[in-house]
Amino acid sequence: MNSRAEARGASLDTIKLVAAAFLLVGGIVAFYLLKPLSTLLAVVGLLIISGVAAFAVFKTERGRTLWQFAGDARMEVRKVVWPSRQETIQTTLVVIVMVLIVGIVLWLFDMMLMGILRFLTGQGG
Repeated sequence: MNSRAEARGASLDTIKLVAAAFLLVGGIVAFYLLKPLSTLLAVVGLLIISGVAAFAVFKTERGRTLWQFAGDARMEVRKVVWPSRQETIQTTLVVIVMVLIVGIVLWLFDMMLMGILRFLTGQGG
């Protein structure tokens, strides 16, 4: 009996997901049909339809899992120790200086290879 209930729940979830997909497609079609009349009406309609579709998705098992994952991710982001403004500026400056140094070294290497190639091919003048 338990497997029967799970199968029914899974099929109901599939129906909800398909309905949400149809809602989104219908909302996009309605958006382009209503846009010549009123952009505001088209945007508000699309937002409402998207909200209803999202509500339907979050009523499925996968939607609840996704919502739980988003909540867990938000909790983990709160635990991160973010760098101070001074640390961020110093790190950014180090990255900029290193990019400039590597760029100059690669430019010099390119110039050297171009000189060697011109010497070997006799096109240097």
